[in-house]
Amino acid sequence: MILVECLTLFWSPAKEATVPNLVPREKLENANQVSLLAAYGTAPVAAILFTILSLLSSAITVAFPAFKGNSVDIALYINALSFLFAAITVYRLKEIPSNTKGDKQAEESIIAALVHGWKSVSESKVIRGLIIGMVGAFSAAGAVIGLARTFVGDLGGGDAAYGVLFGAVFTGLALGIAVGPKVFAQFSRRRLFGASLVASGFFLIFLSLITNFTVSIFITIILGAFSGITWVTGFTMLGMEVKDEVRGRTFAFVQSLIRITLVAVLAIAPLIAATFGVHTITIATTEYVFNGSQATFLIAGAIAALIGWLSYRQMKDRPTVSLWSDIVNAFKGELGSITGDPVKGVFIAFEGGEGTGKSTQSHLLKEWLEQEGETVVLSREPGGTDLGQGLRKILLGHETGVISPRAEALLYAADRAHHVFSTIRPALDRGDVVITDRYFDSSIAYQGAGRVLEPAEVARISRWATESLFPTLTILIDQPADVGLARLKSRDRLEAEPNDFHERVRQEFLQLAGQDPERYLVVDGTQTIDEIHEKIIERVALIPTLIRNAKQDQGNRFLKPIRFAASAVATGVKKVPHPKKPVRKAKVKKEKK
Repeated sequence: MILVECLTLFWSPAKEATVPNLVPREKLENANQVSLLAAYGTAPVAAILFTILSLLSSAITVAFPAFKGNSVDIALYINALSFLFAAITVYRLKEIPSNTKGDKQAEESIIAALVHGWKSVSESKVIRGLIIGMVGAFSAAGAVIGLARTFVGDLGGGDAAYGVLFGAVFTGLALGIAVGPKVFAQFSRRRLFGASLVASGFFLIFLSLITNFTVSIFITIILGAFSGITWVTGFTMLGMEVKDEVRGRTFAFVQSLIRITLVAVLAIAPLIAATFGVHTITIATTEYVFNGSQATFLIAGAIAALIGWLSYRQMKDRPTVSLWSDIVNAFKGELGSITGDPVKGVFIAFEGGEGTGKSTQSHLLKEWLEQEGETVVLSREPGGTDLGQGLRKILLGHETGVISPRAEALLYAADRAHHVFSTIRPALDRGDVVITDRYFDSSIAYQGAGRVLEPAEVARISRWATESLFPTLTILIDQPADVGLARLKSRDRLEAEPNDFHERVRQEFLQLAGQDPERYLVVDGTQTIDEIHEKIIERVALIPTLIRNAKQDQGNRFLKPIRFAASAVATGVKKVPHPKKPVRKAKVKKEKK
C-alpha cells in the first residue's frame, strides 16, 4: 500500500496538470466533474460490494477456502485489475502531449521542489484561499474517515452499517460533484468554494449531535454533497489560476500537502476521541451519551467551518454584496455574469445620464488605446449596427410617439442582441478592445428605474439577449441630471423626459456601481474633459490583458487580475495606483457643444 501511495504522488499531479491543457478553459469545470465522478462516483458501488461481502463473507470462504481469514484479498485482486486496465487506457491515449524535442528541465531536490511549489501558490491571494480551504476540507474528511467505524459502532451498527455510511458519504460527494455546479451555475465560484465548505462544517457539527443511525445517513449525504461542491469548485479554480508552466509542480505540492494533512489527522483524531472518552448528559429523565468520536466530529466541523470562512474572506469577490443576496439572486437567475462565455479581448462600456460626455470620452479612450498598440472597435447603443440604426430612429425619434415601457425595453434588448452577435463578440474573439457608448446597464437604469419597470426583469432580458456578456470595465460618468440636461441644445424622445425621470436613472446607475465596484469606475462628470480622461486611462491602464501590460511582468500575469480587482475596491475613484509604464493622455480636441 505504501508503494501504491508513492506512485499516486506521481500520477495525481500529472493527471490534474494535464486536464486543463486538454480542454477549453470554459469546459474545465465539466472536465473536472467527469474526472471526480469517475474517482468518487464509483465509491457507492464499492460500498455496496463491501456491504455484500461483509454479509456473505462466510459463504465466500466456504466456496473458496483459499480466502479463509483473508476475504479482503478478493477486493485487492479486483483493484489490481482495475489499475492495469486504467494504465493500458492512458497509455493508448494519443491526445496527451509528450516531450519529443528532448528538452529537459534541470532536476531539483525535493526541498527545492517544495519551496518552488510554495512560492507558486503563496503569491496569489486566490490560490492561498483555495489551499487553505482544501486543507480544511481534508482535515474534516480525515476525522470522518478515521472515526467512521467507531462512530457507527457507538450507534450500535456493525460492518454492514459502516458500509452504508461509507456509501452515503460518497453518494453525497457524487451528487455534489455532478449536480452542484448546475444548481449553483449562476453563483460566483470564489464565493461558492468558501460557502460550501462552511456548510460542510455545519453539517458535520450537526452529524456529531445525532444519535440515530438512520438520520445520520441523510445528514451524511448532505454533508458529502457540499464537500463535493467544494472539491470540484476548488480544483476547477486552481486549474484556472495556475500558470501552465508550474501547474504540475503546484498540483504536486497541493496533493502532497493534502496527503500530509490527511495522514496527520488520521493519526490525531483517534487520540482526541480516546482522550475525550464517553460522557453521559442527563436532562430531566433523558440521558444523552456523547462519546469521543462525536466530540472529534464536532471539533472537526468547527475547524472546517472556520477555515471555510477564512477561505471565503480571502477570495470574496463582491465585497459590498451580501452572501444571502447572492444566494437569492442565484436561484432567481440574477447572476448571469458568472456563466458568460470567456472572451479574448477587452470590453469597456461607458454609462451615464444625458450630457455627461460619454461620446467625447469614448473617442479619447479609443485614441489613447490605439497609441498603446491596441486594435479598437468603437460602437454605441442603440445604433451600432445597420439594424440598430433603424431601431435608434424608432426609439429616439419624436415622430414615434408613445411606446409602452415594456415594448421599449424589448426593442433595446433586440438592438443589443444583434449588436453583441454581429459586432461586439466577433471583435472580442479576435482579441480587440471594444468600447461601447451605453450597454445593458442603460436599459436597467432607463427602462427599469426611469420607466418604473422591475430592474431585475429588465436585467434578465438583457442578460438573455447578450448571452451574459458583461464588460471588463464599466465607466460611469456621474453628474446631477439637471447639469447634463442643461448642456443639450436639442432633446430626443428620452432626453425630453422630466428631470425626476433622469434623476431616477442617475440613482439606479449609482446603485448598480455600488453593487459591483470591481466592474465599475465612477468618475465625477463635473470635472474638466482632461481630468476625466486622465482618471479613465489610469484605471484602464490596469487591465491585465492589454498589450501594454502583456509586454511587462510576464511572470505575474495571473496575479494582475487580482491586483486590478483589489485596487478597484480599495481605491474607488479617489486614487488608483499608476502602472509602471507612463500613461500618455490622448490629445483633447475641443468639440462644439
